[in-house]
Amino acid sequence: MGTSALAFLMLDLRWIRDNPESFDAVLAARGMKPAAAGIIALDRRNREAVTELQTLQGRRNEASKEIGIAKGKGTDATALMAEVATIRDRMQALEATVAETQAAVEAELFTLPNLPGADVPIGADAAANRELRVGGTRPEFGFAPKDHVEIGERLGLMDFARAAKLSGARFVVLTGALARLERALAAFMLDLHTREFGYREVNPPLLVKDATAFGTGQLPKFGDDLFRTTTDHWLIPTAEVPLTNLVADEILDEADLPLRFTAHTPCFRSEAGAAGRDTRGMLRQHQFNKVELVSIVHPDRSAAEHERMTGAAEEVLKRLGLHYRVIVLSTGDMGFSAQKTYDIEVWLPGQETFREISSCSNCGDFQARRMKARFRPTGQKGNRFVHTLNGSGLAVGRTLIAVLENYQQADGSVVVPPALRPYMDGLDAIAPGR
Repeated sequence: MGTSALAFLMLDLRWIRDNPESFDAVLAARGMKPAAAGIIALDRRNREAVTELQTLQGRRNEASKEIGIAKGKGTDATALMAEVATIRDRMQALEATVAETQAAVEAELFTLPNLPGADVPIGADAAANRELRVGGTRPEFGFAPKDHVEIGERLGLMDFARAAKLSGARFVVLTGALARLERALAAFMLDLHTREFGYREVNPPLLVKDATAFGTGQLPKFGDDLFRTTTDHWLIPTAEVPLTNLVADEILDEADLPLRFTAHTPCFRSEAGAAGRDTRGMLRQHQFNKVELVSIVHPDRSAAEHERMTGAAEEVLKRLGLHYRVIVLSTGDMGFSAQKTYDIEVWLPGQETFREISSCSNCGDFQARRMKARFRPTGQKGNRFVHTLNGSGLAVGRTLIAVLENYQQADGSVVVPPALRPYMDGLDAIAPGR
């Protein structure tokens, strides 16, 4: 396929060639070894082979015409025919070289993460994250607050034992008012995002193909974190995957941008890289519900869209009256596809700590390159890659946890936040057995 195909790779090869030291520096900030020299050498070999191949193709065409002329005149064309045979053999070798070097470049780049933005804190892990702001008020209790597991089980509406009988560890069965409360939370979030923030509701497939999982960065690096079916489909780990890929292999008009999508879906994660973490309760499960936000935007507007998206996720917490904070993740703590990420963490009294409830990321053109998603700038020649953003608006199960722990009462009941009561037929509290 040659250099034209390599132009769609998730990292800009031209930029790497022109800025090898900067490229290695940002990889170092991501905790990775230098890679520029190896990638540039492979790319140079690929481009040299493509150039020679094009030159030989031109000469072969010329020689073929000369053979025809010679035969028409009755002159000897043996030397020309021998030249064409030699060219053909060399072209076959070069085609193999092009395929080999392209595959090698792809193998190098497919597993490299997005490059962090210039304003992202540099650090190896979460210790380098930076708090930006705090919202809401931390609740005070006249008793020792319990965690969501004890609250839910005392209500008789959260059952981990029966879930384990059905499916094993890291599953839960919610019944009665808690099942309804989770549904109410999702409906409340969807209504807020579609009515007030301009997101378009989508009901996407939960099973996707390899190319779809590749487009958003789940494959090939994180295949062990996903569930795969016997039909070689992947269960989505987040609705980000199908929503972002709605524009895969498309060229949009600039006037179509921005596109904003939201969806409420189950999400499925094997948690292969999180063995032993958060094993108690609903915090880290194999199956959970989430309302996702995805934006497809003009590159010049992605930074502003990032702030807007984060604000939309924050608004859910504000209206639920929950205490939270917003942090910007360091280079060593960001996700694979992210250029910059804001995490929103909600206060959980039962654990006396903040826990992530939303992660909003600007991916720049990283996913767009993988998906070949572009747009036509108005009044300009050529096409440009769109920028993609995604965020939780919010993780429904974790929001349920936050409501249970922040609205718990001394008698074991849980007050329903006013914003959710219209979705609960006016129910203002959940008592045991309801």
